[in-house]
Amino acid sequence: MSFPSFNLHPELLRSLDTLGFAVPTPIQRDAIPPACAGRDVLACAMTGSGKTAAFLLPILQRLIGKPRGVTRALVLAPTRELAAQIDEHRRQLTRFARIGGAAVFGGVAMGPQEAAFRRGADVLVATPGRLLDHFQYPYARLEGLAVLVLDEADRMLDMGFLPDIRRVLKSLPAARRQTLLFSATLPPAIIALARELLHDPVTINVERAAAPAVGISHAAYPVAPELKLPLLVELLRQPGVRNMLVFTRTKHRANRLAEGLARRGVAVDRIHGNRSQAQRTQALAAFKAGTFRVLVATDIAARGIDVTGLSHVVNFDVPKVPDDYIHRVGRTARMEALGDAVTLVAPAEEADLRSIERAVGTRIARVTLPAFDYTARATERLEVPLVERIAAIRARKAEERARSRASAERRIQGTDRARGSNYFAPGRSRTVATR
Repeated sequence: MSFPSFNLHPELLRSLDTLGFAVPTPIQRDAIPPACAGRDVLACAMTGSGKTAAFLLPILQRLIGKPRGVTRALVLAPTRELAAQIDEHRRQLTRFARIGGAAVFGGVAMGPQEAAFRRGADVLVATPGRLLDHFQYPYARLEGLAVLVLDEADRMLDMGFLPDIRRVLKSLPAARRQTLLFSATLPPAIIALARELLHDPVTINVERAAAPAVGISHAAYPVAPELKLPLLVELLRQPGVRNMLVFTRTKHRANRLAEGLARRGVAVDRIHGNRSQAQRTQALAAFKAGTFRVLVATDIAARGIDVTGLSHVVNFDVPKVPDDYIHRVGRTARMEALGDAVTLVAPAEEADLRSIERAVGTRIARVTLPAFDYTARATERLEVPLVERIAAIRARKAEERARSRASAERRIQGTDRARGSNYFAPGRSRTVATR
């Protein structure tokens, strides 16, 4: 089967040809025909399977030739990064078609997004929270909406967005529309949501067990926690390691790890929830461009980030939830390519790794690096003890309070001096009474 067999518009086929997309992936093969026919779709599709094109192509096929100036498709995504990624795919697929769109998410100004609502951007890709912010205003009514997509529905559930999604649905016009729901897993809450939203849906891969993408080689490196950073540096020196997306369990550890790698001469940046949207976008773009060899991230990047040619995903910390492992390692071996998933396992993390093995139905080989000294003593800590962190926070706050008091005192003194000088301002008597 090929893309022309879907009877897609020549302008879309031209874009696909330019992008080098020749053979549809399984999810594209199964989802595009019923979606193009106007059917609702419930798809259980793993990350990296090509699902973005599986819902974008039917939307774009439907919009070609339609009058402009009305938003006809809305895609809901759990994270800013995924929303931006989907909108970028939309731009690539409409290279030769007059179909516009916009991404609507937090961390950036609302003004340009408001303009997209007002001009009726053909396709809006939005995170639930920022979309609800706009729904407070009359310009964001979406009266012409014809297609709704929920992407990474289970991730939105995990992030606590289900109430926001229901609020979004109540704000949409009640008219019949086509709904496409994509989810890597189908927990009961998502199945219940699908029953509410979808009308006689075509179901795809619903019974498929959760498993990492095909083409990933898995390896676990047992190592003392304090030697994880030196081992990671040694792994970067191995043949075939072009670049790495490295996951940590906390924002604090992501910062410390990035700093430790930079001190060792590694080109590295980081993305996590405490970085601004501009910083996150810039770091990801630089990593994709090859400016940085390593990108350190928390699980904010585990879904929806498409990095072409990513050779290695590293779990610096073993994830507590097996699904998180699947989505992390799914950043490599995308679109049927090959990639390596490496997990650094401290003794206390072995139980979590065994849970992952049970979930994916296979044993992950334990590997040692012959040239690495596993008996060495670490010279720095990645994890500052909680007591020290609290003490540092208290010291910083005390310093801020002292600066604030000093600033307030300077303002008061300045006001007093101004009042004193005003007492002898021109026009006032300079006569001083004496007894």
